[in-house]
Amino acid sequence: MGVVKTLSVLLVLVGAFALAVWRGWVPMPAEWNPWAPLDVRASPNLLTRYKLSRLQDDPALCDQVLNASGLRVSRQADTAPDAACPLRNVLRVQGADVALSSSFLASCPLAVAFALFERHSLQPAAQAVFGQAVSRVEHLGSFACRNIYNRADARLSQHASANALDIAGFRLADGRSISVLKDWPGQGDSARFLRLVRDGACDDFNSSNRNPGLFAAPAILLQGTAWRPAAVGPARIRQSAGAAGVVVAQGLARVAVGRRSTR
Repeated sequence: MGVVKTLSVLLVLVGAFALAVWRGWVPMPAEWNPWAPLDVRASPNLLTRYKLSRLQDDPALCDQVLNASGLRVSRQADTAPDAACPLRNVLRVQGADVALSSSFLASCPLAVAFALFERHSLQPAAQAVFGQAVSRVEHLGSFACRNIYNRADARLSQHASANALDIAGFRLADGRSISVLKDWPGQGDSARFLRLVRDGACDDFNSSNRNPGLFAAPAILLQGTAWRPAAVGPARIRQSAGAAGVVVAQGLARVAVGRRSTR
């Protein structure tokens, strides 16, 4: 009985504290307040994944977060609910401090995840290795109404809801190009940069999932154009990560948030 009473008291205290934080009676730094909007400028922490998830069904909160993200976006109309791949709360990301090879469709969580990735993982890695910024991101698109691996019996890919972005490479401020496909296997600065991008994302987003093939949206997928899904199996996965981490399989590096497959 003593244990039950102790647990009951602890639950009451935790509930009272949570209520006090929610009502604003107890001051709490915004980045550690689960009810405060996500601030892209703040360093990611244990609450980042939860705060990203809140954006999916809350366009007003999405707009509030995006206003401080540095992204240039335009809202897109929702598609019909009975569409093969219905889209809701979707934006077109047109650019940021870093240029894009072209605009792309994105769910709100993906758009914000891209801003977090660019600010807290990509640019710090570029400065550490090259002493300069990444000026352009080369990507292969985001939305594709298809199943995972294009298999008829598989569930929809995260691309089917604009929850994943395929990135093939980067351009530095001095014009140098870095290809995930060509440069990942090397030993020079470009390979070191790509590994720092991976490691920084894993650290920043507190990645913990180590199960190959398990990822979730939103996801920023850094992949080589010659990657073939059928050739990638658990034995070829070098590292996997869950909450906005990175997975590398041959020429593929995935910066992913969560646990469902994005393929």
